[in-house]
Amino acid sequence: MTSTITAFERSPDGGKGLARDTRVRWALEEAGQPYEVRLVSFAEMKKPAHLALHPFGQIPTYEEGDLILFETGAIVFHIAERSRALLPEDANARARAITWMFAAVNTVEPPILDLQTARFAEGDKPWSEERLPLVMDRIRARLDQLSARLGDADWLDGAFSAGDLLMVSVLLRLRMSGILDEYPNLAAYVARGEARPAYRRAFAAQLAINAPTTG
Repeated sequence: MTSTITAFERSPDGGKGLARDTRVRWALEEAGQPYEVRLVSFAEMKKPAHLALHPFGQIPTYEEGDLILFETGAIVFHIAERSRALLPEDANARARAITWMFAAVNTVEPPILDLQTARFAEGDKPWSEERLPLVMDRIRARLDQLSARLGDADWLDGAFSAGDLLMVSVLLRLRMSGILDEYPNLAAYVARGEARPAYRRAFAAQLAINAPTTG
């Protein structure tokens, strides 16, 4: 069955792959699952039709028959459950991969999102200059731990899994900050994720929507 996901009609990142629909596209590409994309504007995201799909008025959403999902972690998990490309068959390895999925969105991503808030939403506040170093320190504390755990391995737990997909997606948000460059093994880990054909297809599809028009 072909699923339908929603994405920004015009992504705030200009197609750099940071919008969360890219994570879902990537999972679908890894799983070889056909999908369609319905683009929504910021105004449409707050209207009843979209709020019926996503109660918080965000993207992406996922529709498959009468199943409607929101939140990228839940959507990627649903896709991964039916794909050996994203979750291993061995029960213990599968459980560990799921653990890394939760770690990516619950432990590593929050301080990274806090950096975006500190820089863009709160950058004009009189206390922002004092707060920013504290936010950076919290990010580095997490990256210290993640870097130590990854070591010189290619992926977090053996073969590539949905845990890596979400972790790479989260770490990509740090590229412009320069923090990722302080951790060569994590930078290389992210590069491996970006080099996967499924990621390249997902990125290209998101970029195509946001490419500037000419003429």
